Amino acid sequence: MSSQEKSFERINQKRRTRAELLRAARELTQRGLHPSVAEVADHAGISRATAYRYFSAPDEMIREAVLDAVATAIQIAPPDPDAGPEQVQAQLQHLVGQIFDMVTDNEPMFRALLASTVTGDSKVKRGARRIGWLTGALEPLRPRLAAADFNRLVYSLSLLTGIETLVVFKDICGLEAQEARETTLWAARTMLAGLLDAQVPPRA
Repeated sequence: MSSQEKSFERINQKRRTRAELLRAARELTQRGLHPSVAEVADHAGISRATAYRYFSAPDEMIREAVLDAVATAIQIAPPDPDAGPEQVQAQLQHLVGQIFDMVTDNEPMFRALLASTVTGDSKVKRGARRIGWLTGALEPLRPRLAAADFNRLVYSLSLLTGIETLVVFKDICGLEAQEARETTLWAARTMLAGLLDAQVPPRA
């Protein structure tokens, strides 16, 4: 085996090890646990010393495990620059619904992520993937909207695309999952429709 092949194999092995650690972290957090790096290593059958070379803190590992699950669960179509408001509305509904279902299916894991980042003491930063997804879905509308309005719409919709939404609707409002989903989609439709209606000049 050439040195180049050996280097390639080492890189692949590192990727496999990292993926296995993240898989083990997801399994444990899905049980409602907040595992240490050592516990994840033991669950994965990987040495603790090796695991600490990849992740120095459990919060970092949990964050990466959640983001890894998100990346594989959400399917986003490339934005169509010629899409009209109705097409964008449909794309937004599909996206918000996907995210809601993904969060619901992985609720214990997302609650663990939320718990690890709300104290203000953690150095772990929340992922901002939802901003990219929402921006892509709404991109065809950018020419119709003022830049500030476009950004405010993305930021407002970000409140509907995470574990925070589920916590509010389930824990505070007492909604069941299906009603929470319907309310989330209704809120997304209302936000977008309200902004688009505001762009129409009043009749003379």
